Amino acid sequence: MKNYDAIIIGAGVIGSAIAFELSKKGYAVLSIDKNSDAGTGSTAGSCAIVRAHYSTYEGVAMAYEGFSYFAKWNNYLGVTDPTGMARYMNCGSVLLKTRGHDYQKVVRNYEAVGVPYEDWDIDELNMKVPIYTKDSYWPPSRPEDDPDYWKETPVGTIDGALYVAEAGYVDDPQLATHNLIHAAKSHGTQTLYDRRVTEIRRDGDTVKGITLDDGQSFDAAVVVNAAGPHSFVINRLAGVEEGMNIKTRAIRHEVHHVPSPTGFDFEQEGIQTADADNGVYFRPCKNNTILVGSEDPKCDTAQDVEDPDDFDRNITDVQWTAQVSRLCRRIPELAMPEEKMGFAELYDVSDDWIPIYDKSDLKGFYLAVGTSGNQFKNAPVVGYVMSELIDRCEKGQDHDRDPVKVTSVYKKLELDMGFYSRKREINKDSSFSVNG
Repeated sequence: MKNYDAIIIGAGVIGSAIAFELSKKGYAVLSIDKNSDAGTGSTAGSCAIVRAHYSTYEGVAMAYEGFSYFAKWNNYLGVTDPTGMARYMNCGSVLLKTRGHDYQKVVRNYEAVGVPYEDWDIDELNMKVPIYTKDSYWPPSRPEDDPDYWKETPVGTIDGALYVAEAGYVDDPQLATHNLIHAAKSHGTQTLYDRRVTEIRRDGDTVKGITLDDGQSFDAAVVVNAAGPHSFVINRLAGVEEGMNIKTRAIRHEVHHVPSPTGFDFEQEGIQTADADNGVYFRPCKNNTILVGSEDPKCDTAQDVEDPDDFDRNITDVQWTAQVSRLCRRIPELAMPEEKMGFAELYDVSDDWIPIYDKSDLKGFYLAVGTSGNQFKNAPVVGYVMSELIDRCEKGQDHDRDPVKVTSVYKKLELDMGFYSRKREINKDSSFSVNG
């Protein structure tokens, strides 16, 4: 049996970032995943959007810190991955000023954190993105639920947009994760793929190690649950779920790809956009297409998945029609494409859609879960703050009574990790959606 200082369960973008940061601190790290390589689980289906509009100060602060990691990606990693290096596409982002977003709260958070932004009126929005209509159709609805959906006329106009120039997206989320684990390996991290954790072993109230489906066991003083949509499964194995006031579950989500409208190159000229008026977000994508997903409006019912290894990965006609038709309301020149393209993946959702970055009631067992479809952008920051939290707790700090506070690397913001506690009450400031 081989011993490690830390075992990370899950080699998605969050787990790989934690492995990298712990290994840089000198921990002997083992990264384990049930898939064949890092980033090939739910991370591969991430839209990898990098933007700062969140409903809480803490969400904005962590996201804004993340900008610098992606802008300096190669320098941050310190190595070149022979597989290739993911690219940060700095296309900017707009939050449309609609009734569906409390954009005044976002402005207050931007200003409190120090996020540079521009406040566009509708004329400036039309000048910058002429293919967008100013029409409002609030609230979002679905064609199959609304007999007058295709006949509806606008109920007014939107008020403009908040624009952040530094934002954008990562072109290949799976490759970015591979970059992270490659960098972690350069600091000694070892990896084990195609293996499932079947037991979290303990010695009384302290974690002892793990056992895998092939019978192998590994000991470690630190075990981190970064298992994404499988996080609730691992928490139950560890027997820590009952000690969590905020819990996690897996839900199914679809994203779709549509061609850019004729005469406009959205891949080169488009902006990552949040449109709560229509209940969708969208961004530029390769081959001059637009990637569109749901912002989880009330009309889009969450699809809970009891077994994260058994769900339908095919897109459905009803969801494709709902999301794409709502996108067409913002971009009328798009029309409804004949070919249906897209895929389905899982979110690891917390009760209030805000992550849990914390210790647990089992000493040495840590949580980086409940990422709710919006934490890819924060992964490098999470890697750093979780490594700090783990290191300080292992050295004796009682995080429950004296929450760990971390000064961020680039923006020098104080990040209070107590905000992400498993024992918090439901955060009423959350958007309770992928917007966080």
